[in-house]
Amino acid sequence: MEASPALSRIGLAGLAVMGQNLALNVAEKGFPISVYNRTTSKVDETVQRAQDEGQLPLFGHYTPREFLLSIKRPRSVVILVKAGSPVDQTIAALSDHMEPGDCIIDGGNEWYENTERRIQEVSNKGLLYLGMGVSGGEEGARNGPSLMPGGSHQAYSNIQDILEKVAAQVEDGPCVTYIGEGGSGNFVKMVHNGIEYGDMQLISEAYDVLKHVGGLSNDELAEIFAEWNRGELESFLIEITSDIFRVKDDLSDGFLVDKILDKTGMKGTGKWTVQQAAELSVAAPTIAASLDCRYLSGLKEERENAAEVLKEAGLKEEVGSLANGIDKKRLIDDVRQALYASKICSYAQGMNLLRAKSVEKGWNLNFGELARIWKGGCIIRAVFLDRIKKAYQRNPNLASLVVDPEFAREMVQRQAAWRRVVGLAISAGISTPGMCASLAYFDTYRRARLPANLVQAQRDLFGAHTYERIDRPGSFHTEWKKYAQKSNAGVGALN
Repeated sequence: MEASPALSRIGLAGLAVMGQNLALNVAEKGFPISVYNRTTSKVDETVQRAQDEGQLPLFGHYTPREFLLSIKRPRSVVILVKAGSPVDQTIAALSDHMEPGDCIIDGGNEWYENTERRIQEVSNKGLLYLGMGVSGGEEGARNGPSLMPGGSHQAYSNIQDILEKVAAQVEDGPCVTYIGEGGSGNFVKMVHNGIEYGDMQLISEAYDVLKHVGGLSNDELAEIFAEWNRGELESFLIEITSDIFRVKDDLSDGFLVDKILDKTGMKGTGKWTVQQAAELSVAAPTIAASLDCRYLSGLKEERENAAEVLKEAGLKEEVGSLANGIDKKRLIDDVRQALYASKICSYAQGMNLLRAKSVEKGWNLNFGELARIWKGGCIIRAVFLDRIKKAYQRNPNLASLVVDPEFAREMVQRQAAWRRVVGLAISAGISTPGMCASLAYFDTYRRARLPANLVQAQRDLFGAHTYERIDRPGSFHTEWKKYAQKSNAGVGALN
């Protein structure tokens, strides 16, 4: 539509595909929306799409002033531009024409501290601010994403009705909730992406083992993943993996997946997640392993060279010799169980990171509610999130998903299969860093006593860092060298 007879309910600036799709989603739900983009052709393109997709109430504007004057007060404006300085530039251009009580909603993948800085900056002008994680990619934006808004509660209340209609819908409500104060919405989206890195890595390892140890074809893999998608692993990522294995290459013979260069790109949210885990002293080894694998995947030429050098040095491929004696049916079932158990550990790490940050910042995050809004629209959407939601409903102070009675039982039932898969992969020389990291996390977390006593003794010996004892309170320091010499002298005398 061109001329807007009445004022729009909301505005959106930044019309790359995500922005266009989100704007069309809002309009389709019956909320008149004004749109703006610095490049005017994008405005025309979006207006045309609104016409083509059902004469939707979407109105294009070509200047920030005209755009903002077309929106009903208190104005709510979503911006979807590249994270970092483009966001600051867009805020500067828009805020000149905004009035106290108006609100800016940043829908990009922004570093949470940038959002907290902007909340302060715009509050000087009396403006409200939300940093809102949007997950689901381009399709989610158009048909129903998972939304994670954090910041001003008043700003959320102003557009709650719109967000609840626009978000993905699951049986227990829309996939949106007010996350908390400050940059909590961006932080939660960042951890969501970290969990997504872990999920994708674990799935790629399952594929590697099934293909190279099990000798399974792409047709068989497509069937296996389709079957898994009808059970406990039912999820968006498992579903699309099955689809990927079915696609034939249109440029040459065979399947497209086999022609893709084995280098994985990344945008940075996974790295931020691992950095935050380190800052907060939270172990997140599965997510860290997935990040390391992306780095190693980038060293394609080095890896090809290493393969040659080590082959010349006498390294033999074990894969072929193992594949012959394999019980395929059992391997497939074992890999399914290993994938599920590894996934629980990965989600446990993500949730523990969220809890540590929530405590540090006083955000009071509701973990059951986070699991619920991830059940639809987003990339990690999965049936198993409903079980996570229920675990936190049973016990909001749950120390780890691993010790929820239901998940604990499942881990115990699956650990034999999990160990078989990891052991088999190690024997075959196939790296499964995500599954190994999850298993090591499980095995470390479940042990009442670890060899950390030795490490602490070493720290005390060379740095006088002191240690605590298991049999009495207080801090202790020992002159280890002196006692060791005495003991040696004693041993010498005995000899």
